[in-house]
Amino acid sequence: MVLLHVLFEHAAGYALLVLKEVEEISLLLPQVEECVLNIGKFHSIVRLVAFSPFKSAQSALENANAVSEGILHEDLRLFLETNMPAKKKKALLGVGDPKIGASIQEELGYPCQTGGVVAEVLRGVRLHFHSLVKGLTEVSASKAQLGLGHSYSRAKVKFNVNRVDNMIIQSISLLDQLDKDINTFSMRVREWYGYHFPELVKIVNDNATYCRLARLIGNRKELNEEKLEALEELTMDGAKAQAILDASRSSMGMDISPIDLINIESFSSRVVSLSEYRQSLNTYLRSKMAQVAPSLSALIGEAVGARLISHAGSLTNLAKYPASTVQILGAEKALFRALKTRGNTPKYGLIFHSTFIGRAAAKNKGRISRYLANKCSIASRIDCFSEVPTTVFGEKLREQVEERLSFYETGDPPRKNLDVMKEAVNEAGEVVAEIRRKLAKKEKKRLKKKKRLEALAAAENNIPENGQETENGEEKANGEEKPKKKKKRQVEQVAEDIEDPQELSPPSKPKKKKKLLSSEEDGVADTPTPAKKKKKKAQKSSGEEN
Repeated sequence: MVLLHVLFEHAAGYALLVLKEVEEISLLLPQVEECVLNIGKFHSIVRLVAFSPFKSAQSALENANAVSEGILHEDLRLFLETNMPAKKKKALLGVGDPKIGASIQEELGYPCQTGGVVAEVLRGVRLHFHSLVKGLTEVSASKAQLGLGHSYSRAKVKFNVNRVDNMIIQSISLLDQLDKDINTFSMRVREWYGYHFPELVKIVNDNATYCRLARLIGNRKELNEEKLEALEELTMDGAKAQAILDASRSSMGMDISPIDLINIESFSSRVVSLSEYRQSLNTYLRSKMAQVAPSLSALIGEAVGARLISHAGSLTNLAKYPASTVQILGAEKALFRALKTRGNTPKYGLIFHSTFIGRAAAKNKGRISRYLANKCSIASRIDCFSEVPTTVFGEKLREQVEERLSFYETGDPPRKNLDVMKEAVNEAGEVVAEIRRKLAKKEKKRLKKKKRLEALAAAENNIPENGQETENGEEKANGEEKPKKKKKRQVEQVAEDIEDPQELSPPSKPKKKKKLLSSEEDGVADTPTPAKKKKKKAQKSSGEEN
């Protein structure tokens, strides 16, 4: 008789269930299908053997990642070894995922089964799990599932914060939109300010410079020699600045009211701020491409590389594409139109914006685009799957494209790909070792700083307690020292009294009694010191003479 056990992975922990003993598991399938919705009947065929809750949310996330990747986690191994029967031949383990079933069978030796009756049992367990486990309510089970789901999603999204290509996709899309908007707004400023100063359009061609000049000049009648230096700073050309000044004196434009001029200057300031933001966004895009895809950036440029990643959806998708797809990426409409009309298919898509294709002759554009797409595919795969991406491979691939261009023009044979890649691998190894050394040094400094801060925090926390202890200790010490000091002073006072010659005279009896009483009250021990012996002898001799 084979005993079927079913492993169920829940957000709260692992559960092991057992079905009644049957010779043929397949005979149980119709009965299980009928009993899944009815909790009473389901309990009659399924029994919970053991449940092992996760210790923490981090432990639950680690186990979920291991199960999704088909890896046997240590917690799951311990759970199965503890609760599964010792005789492995008489036990059959049902699992939902074939990958984890293969790992269990390989490492622990339990035969595993998926699908069929196991799938139906898992469906029922998923439905009635909160009633099978004591102390687990439906609300707490749903909360555990929600929390683990969010953690699992965040962990999958955040593999490496510095290599997230989503920011590149958003940045290049925003950059294209800003280019369109700045173009449209600049044309509006040209048309609006052109009513007042139409000659400025012919002198200045750049949109951003035109908007800055419109904001600076304002009313052309107020333009004089004092603003000539500011005009030279904006145009970066003394001749242009002088031409603007001369044109303002003999302009054919209409007069403009102050309120209209205020609106034009305000709109020009907005366009200038947009163009400045566009420059800062371009700098940000360059830095992100250097972190995420340095080889692709070194080969084809930041803008074209970012457009390829954006069009593919991610760097991983781009790395999966063959070189033939990368070549026509962005020219899908032309491709399908050519297939429909049985015309010539396009030779290039987004990679046409690269400088290599523009430099090639007309007859070689298709050849160089195919070669460049091949190198772009290699560069994207290196960037996607290398642990420490560097620009070494991108620079070597760029050199190969340059050599191929010169080969098409002059006929000089390029270097072999094997030799170039060997050089690149050697250089990349040195660069990666240097980067890792710097990262290790940086991490060491960070840990050292962290330890120092923790030590300072611990010292600050211990200061009040130690201060209190020392204060108590001082009080205690002072309390102990006070009687000692008092006793010492009393002994010194007695010694002084004995050494005084007036005291050598025989004292009267009441005084002696009072002194003895006071000494007993003060707690001074009446020990026979040499001074006292002398005093007694003197008293005896004086008594005999009298």
